[in-house]
Amino acid sequence: MANIKSSIKRVRSSEAKRVANKNRRSEMNTLVRKAIFAKEQGQDDAEKLAREAQAALDRAVTDNIISKNTAARRKARIARTQQLSD
Repeated sequence: MANIKSSIKRVRSSEAKRVANKNRRSEMNTLVRKAIFAKEQGQDDAEKLAREAQAALDRAVTDNIISKNTAARRKARIARTQQLSD
């Protein structure tokens, strides 16, 4: 453990951010999985779920939780799943 006061605070704040980002990342991944599954199964709310997943990806990029390229790749995967189900 660090001895310097600012380092101790940095450890505390980094841990809080890590936990918060883990929750956001988990929620985002769940939305992406639900959107892909809904499109593969041809569910009625697939479009709505896809929009929610893409919005969650965009928010994650804005907050530096994932990179821009990762979000683009996942959004393309959602769109590709829709094309295959049509």
